[in-house]
Amino acid sequence: MLDLEVVPERSLGNEQWEFALGMPLAQAISILQKHCRIIKNVQVLYSEQTPLSHDLILNLTQDGIKLLFDAANQRLKVIEVYDLSKVKLKYCGVHFNSQAIAPTIEQIDQSFGATHPGVYNAAEQLFHLNFRGLSFSFQLDSWNEAPKYEPNFAMGLASLQIPHGAMVKRMHIYTGNNLQDTRAPAMPLACFLGNVYAECVDVLRDGAGPLGLKLRLLTAGCGPGVMTDAKVRSLERSIYFGDSCQDVLGALGSPHKAFYKSEDKMKIHSPSPHKQVPSKCNDYFFNYFTLGVDILFDSTTHLVKKFVLHTNYPGHYNFNIYHRCDFKIPLVIKKEGADSQGEDCILTTYSKWDQIQELLGHPMEKPVVLHRSSSANNTNPFGSTFCFGLQRMIFEVMQNNHIASVTLYGAPRTASQNLPNQASHESSTNQ
Repeated sequence: MLDLEVVPERSLGNEQWEFALGMPLAQAISILQKHCRIIKNVQVLYSEQTPLSHDLILNLTQDGIKLLFDAANQRLKVIEVYDLSKVKLKYCGVHFNSQAIAPTIEQIDQSFGATHPGVYNAAEQLFHLNFRGLSFSFQLDSWNEAPKYEPNFAMGLASLQIPHGAMVKRMHIYTGNNLQDTRAPAMPLACFLGNVYAECVDVLRDGAGPLGLKLRLLTAGCGPGVMTDAKVRSLERSIYFGDSCQDVLGALGSPHKAFYKSEDKMKIHSPSPHKQVPSKCNDYFFNYFTLGVDILFDSTTHLVKKFVLHTNYPGHYNFNIYHRCDFKIPLVIKKEGADSQGEDCILTTYSKWDQIQELLGHPMEKPVVLHRSSSANNTNPFGSTFCFGLQRMIFEVMQNNHIASVTLYGAPRTASQNLPNQASHESSTNQ
């Protein structure tokens, strides 16, 4: 049985690990994988057709705990303990729930002190006792008790007092004063672990197509050897098609992984694939998992030739490999008529394929069906995805109409196309 410390408005954990509000989904799953011999039978709950309409939930069925992650930013929003008989809980090092200590209203009052009066919810037959960042829900002993706690009984005063001996049925840890209005907080400093995260990624483009990416990055910076001065720093970096491997390393740092392509499965869809001379070297990717971005380099020139942006929707084969890339792709939609001006539109991580088709038009060709599997004989339980090409972009579309990834192509820039600030940087480094 897990023995966990409750920290209101912050976390639930022990000396080995901690589920902290604002923690990215991938880190919580990493904790569960690392301690799989202790924490077993974990379920991943999500809406298959409308993944943005419901929280993404990790249900620790053996321990009676649910971790609710915001559907959009995929950070931990609420920690719920729904079966207190399966876990030991303590506050400030003192147990208030264990096999020997029942979590009654008297015990909660003794452990946590005074707070506002309890609120009775007639629909759930529960009393809710709220502290800042923490709430307890108490079960009535019998249905016969319910009517006297209705708000209109005794002019509503009965609902101010939770009946003696009432037992805690559920506990929630969250940010703020109201569980219904809570949001996932910013990522805590303790969750950075030396990594760099992308707050947002803007696709840079001209009338012809994508040019590169502008990334707003977050990192936990601190003075030399002084962790007490640590704080979140924000910085911007831009990378372009045609940038060298060294340019990318200087802007984003070392990738989490470098992957060399052994084959090009899309080669058959290119013009005259049989005429293409096989390369002696393989193109290679820089995988930035915490940014949700892959960068492909040409094996001969070592220049950027492709960007891949991942949305990390549940129900996709690559789910939880990448953090969600919160991207924005500006588009100029030309209206009919000689005097009409273009209309600015923005595609995001949350745009659906039917919305994109309304803006860009329907592709001229049928989609390429992409079926991923770990080996030739294995099946993919999530099914195939469909790849559509429009305006030097390839959209990988899931069966629920959401975008799994966007691949950006662009011709490498020549020397005359360098941006002014890049040109001045190059000249200063050559001196």
